[in-house]
Amino acid sequence: MCFVVTKSFLLTCCLPIFLMGMRYYFSRKVILHYLDCALHTDMSDIEQYYMKPPGSCFWVAVLDGNVVGIVAARGNEEDNTVELRRMSVDSNYRGKGIAKALGRKVLEFAMLNNYSSVVLGTTAVKMAAHKLYESLGFKHVGVVEHYALPGMTHSLLERMFFQVRYHRYRLQLREE
Repeated sequence: MCFVVTKSFLLTCCLPIFLMGMRYYFSRKVILHYLDCALHTDMSDIEQYYMKPPGSCFWVAVLDGNVVGIVAARGNEEDNTVELRRMSVDSNYRGKGIAKALGRKVLEFAMLNNYSSVVLGTTAVKMAAHKLYESLGFKHVGVVEHYALPGMTHSLLERMFFQVRYHRYRLQLREE
């Protein structure tokens, strides 16, 4: 179509490269803004945000003296749920059961603290993450299309080249 409109072979060849470059630029920009936002909110003071409030906790997986994974739990007294947050495993150590062990730790914490359910939200695009949550017993309860990550500017170009789906999961531990 580009060639029909412009009659330019060069422009037709360069357009996909330009579009991929724009996608890369905006993806990188959004992700870096999101990480910056995380490092200036809850991750800037883990003790204050996850260790001091009742019903919250933070775990670190260490292997051979190296931190290889993290996960947090944040309790919500209003609806008696705990949110699984910030689960991350170093890419060099994925596929070794570390994420599953971290997830189980949060589930154990929730049961010990008498929460009725565990919830989580993820923007993960890798199916392995979704399969992990399902293997832990979570049920997919919904998806938000065009989700805005913290730090996104919502500009037209950003929305055009970077879109995020936010998946919500829930694991009912007991009836209220």
